[in-house]
Amino acid sequence: MRLHSQVVGSGPDVIVLHGLFGSHQNWLPVARGLSGHFRVHTVDLRNHGASPHHRDVNYPLMAEDLRFFMDQAGIRAAHLVGHSLGGKVAMQFALGHGGRVKKLAVADIAPRAYEAVHDEVFEALRGLDLSRLRTRTQADEALAARLPLHALRRFLLTNLTPVPTGGFRWRINLEALFAQREQLTAAVTAATPFEGPTLFLRGERSDYIREADRPAIARLFPRARIETIAHAGHWVHVDAPEPFLNGLLGFLAGPPKPAFASSGEGRA
Repeated sequence: MRLHSQVVGSGPDVIVLHGLFGSHQNWLPVARGLSGHFRVHTVDLRNHGASPHHRDVNYPLMAEDLRFFMDQAGIRAAHLVGHSLGGKVAMQFALGHGGRVKKLAVADIAPRAYEAVHDEVFEALRGLDLSRLRTRTQADEALAARLPLHALRRFLLTNLTPVPTGGFRWRINLEALFAQREQLTAAVTAATPFEGPTLFLRGERSDYIREADRPAIARLFPRARIETIAHAGHWVHVDAPEPFLNGLLGFLAGPPKPAFASSGEGRA
């Protein structure tokens, strides 16, 4: 699948992968922050943003999409950065194509399987009658009862696209993502570990990466470090943009550091 992307900057290649319901646009501030040192490709995963839709979606497929993207762009190897869903895609790719990954940075997601955490979001979005909407404000008001957090609604509604005849459509492939939601909470799989430098950046207020995840991370990514971004939740790059960017730049541009700092070390 030919993925949509945007490129900024020059230098070694960095590929950035967004999370569920996101797009490359959510990561443009981070891309601009990296662009003084790297050529940064912000990519739309399948069924997201301006990339094609398909009924099938799982981590092996999305990893192969990324391989095809790199082949088409003439990128032999790159640094990978992925958040949440995109972090699992980046992990799956690194585990299957380790020679094409220089360094791997994963934002607030572990390689394990997760319980369904987005069912309420799916129900709210699928229950929205797009044919009756005329403004984004109406859409926001319609979602408010089920999704009280304004920041979450604002993020989700970036996926509404106006229809020339009136009303809106979803830019994401909502029905395919809903139908395959169990695939999106699955663990990444691997026969062998990724031996390259790896950084896991977790939010202090998030439980997506737990202390109990350390053994699995160490097994699959033996050169990994886990660093915690203070005062940040799951959207670490939004909640604490400067510490997140500084941690990411230090990792990508700097020399490798010892793996697996203790919980008191590596705190951004």
